[in-house]
Amino acid sequence: MKKIAVFGSGSWGTAISLLLVRAGHKVSLIGIFSDEIELMKRKKENIQYLPGCFLPDEITPTTDLKEIDAEAVFISVPSHAVRESARLIKPYLRPGCIMINTAKGLEENTGLRLSQVLEEELPGHPIAVLSGPSHAEEVGRDVVTAVAVAAKDIKVAEAVQDLIMTSKFRVYTNLDMIGVEMGGSLKNIVALCTGILDGMNPKDNTKAALMTRGLAEMTRLGVAIGGQSETFYGLAGIGDLIVTCTSLHSRNLRAGRALGAGKPLDEVLREVGMVVEGVRATKVAFELSKKYGISMPITEQAYKVLFEGLSPSEALENLMMRGKKHETEDMGILGR
Repeated sequence: MKKIAVFGSGSWGTAISLLLVRAGHKVSLIGIFSDEIELMKRKKENIQYLPGCFLPDEITPTTDLKEIDAEAVFISVPSHAVRESARLIKPYLRPGCIMINTAKGLEENTGLRLSQVLEEELPGHPIAVLSGPSHAEEVGRDVVTAVAVAAKDIKVAEAVQDLIMTSKFRVYTNLDMIGVEMGGSLKNIVALCTGILDGMNPKDNTKAALMTRGLAEMTRLGVAIGGQSETFYGLAGIGDLIVTCTSLHSRNLRAGRALGAGKPLDEVLREVGMVVEGVRATKVAFELSKKYGISMPITEQAYKVLFEGLSPSEALENLMMRGKKHETEDMGILGR
C-alpha cells in the first residue's frame, strides 16, 4: 500500500481517490474549502460533486497541505487553477515525486499545455498526464474504463500505469504528451458545439459531420504543435471526443445545449455550476490557430458565438458555405 495524495476535492479528484483505493493505496484527498471537507468527513460522501459514491476509510479528506507529502500526487483541479495549485503545494512535496495532471485544458493567458505549466512551477518532478473517455461519475462507480497516461519518459508512464490500473480501469501508456493533452483539451470545443447543435434541434447527420470534422481540426492543430496524428485516433482523441459529445455527464454538452437554445453565456455558466473547459479552450485554440496558421473553422465559429455575439444558426451557415475541400487534405493524415 502506497500513500498517494490527490489535490482537488471536486468530482474528478474524488473519483481518482476511489480508483486509487481500489488499486490498493491509501489516499489523502486534499481540498482548500474547510466546510466542504468537513461535510465529506461527516457524510462519507462528496455530496456536492460526486453524490452516491461512498468514501471508504482509506480516503482521508483534509485541508492540511502537509498531507501532500506522498509518493505520487494527482493534480485534479480546473485548468485555470493548475499554476496556482502547483505554487501552493510546492513547499510540501516529497523530492522527486511524480506529478500526474488530470485536468483537460490549456492555460488561457499563455496557451501552454498543463504539463508545461507544471514543468515551469515544479522543476525536478517527473510529470505525467492522464486523459481519455473517463467521466468522474462512472469512474467513481467503478464502471469499466480505458484511458491513456503520457509522459516524456516511458518509465514514468509505466509507474503511473502500475499505480492506478485495476480489473475495471485499464491504462495504456503513451509518449506523445502533446497529442494526449491537446486531444483532451480540444475535444471540449467540439462537445460544446455538439451541445449547441442539440439546442438548435438538428438531426444525427449534422452532429456526426460536426464530430468528424471536429476531429480533423483537433488533429491539425495537435500535429502543428508537435503531436502525433495517431494519438488523435486513440483514447485521448476520438475516444474522449465520443464520450464528451454524447454523454449526459458532459458539462460541455449541457452548456452547449443551453447556448443553442438561446441562453447567454454568463447565465449558462451559472446554471452548470462547475467549470466548462470548452469555453476557455475555444479562446486559446482560436489564438493558437492564428499563431500556427492552422485552419480551424469550427473553432473559429464557436469563438464568434461565445465572444462576438454571432448566432448559432449563422455560425452553422458559415460552416456549410465554406469553399470546396478534398476530405483528407486537411485532416492531419496526409500531412498538414
